[in-house]
Amino acid sequence: MPPMVPIPLWRLVLDASVLGLAGIAMLIIGYYIWELVTPYNLRRELQENKNVAVAVVVAAFIVGMAIVIGAALILIK
Repeated sequence: MPPMVPIPLWRLVLDASVLGLAGIAMLIIGYYIWELVTPYNLRRELQENKNVAVAVVVAAFIVGMAIVIGAALILIK
């Protein structure tokens, strides 16, 4: 087994930044795709109608997507 070479700090910061930005971009894209697929306007329901049920569903969707995207990005690395 070859000896382990330490990874430089700049490389770790660069990897974390790139994967973080990729994850945020995927979350935003996923939210807008979901906005297009649903029969109602999420923004109107949240801002104008103050629909708490829609807010809870949107929050659960974002957290669920973040978990899946985070796991996928970790597996890529």
